[in-house]
Amino acid sequence: MKIKLFILSIIAILGLSACANDTSQEDNNANSSSKETMNHEEMNHTGSGEIPEGLKVAENPVYKVGSKAIIKADHMEGMKGAEATIVGAYDTIAYVVSYTPTTGGEMVTNHKWVIQEEIKDAGTEEIASGTEVTLEADHMEGMKGATAEIESAEKTTVYVVDYTPTTGGEKVTNHKWVTESELSDK
Repeated sequence: MKIKLFILSIIAILGLSACANDTSQEDNNANSSSKETMNHEEMNHTGSGEIPEGLKVAENPVYKVGSKAIIKADHMEGMKGAEATIVGAYDTIAYVVSYTPTTGGEMVTNHKWVIQEEIKDAGTEEIASGTEVTLEADHMEGMKGATAEIESAEKTTVYVVDYTPTTGGEKVTNHKWVTESELSDK
């Protein structure tokens, strides 16, 4: 009897995991047309507030520290449409990158955003698309130390924001990074 119960449990687990994988694949296929195929299940929603060395505070950001804005980005569930409080504003180059986590697993494609100061030995010049780099960012598990490919770059002001997800749940604090074009006036 125990063996039958064990076998049925295994079959149920395999069946459920197959359904979960099918859903993830469908989500990835739906997102691939917009090049937004990021998987942020392991993303650190709340950050420490620690800023990378050498990052310059924006002299005249559109959104001032302490002001409110609406997030237009949908990096994570509950982000789009949320009201953000601006915690920091910095001028830099933001990159979309693809990488395989150092912890193993599937490649993360089109991750937004890693900034110039989070790339090992990046220097000050914009890094060309297709260039292989080493990440120093730790937004997601397995990101720090990973080899990544630069997909695109954007010289912009990046923001650190606090917000409460539109889907409910705990407030997200010190979220890095949202670009200027991903915010709108309240």
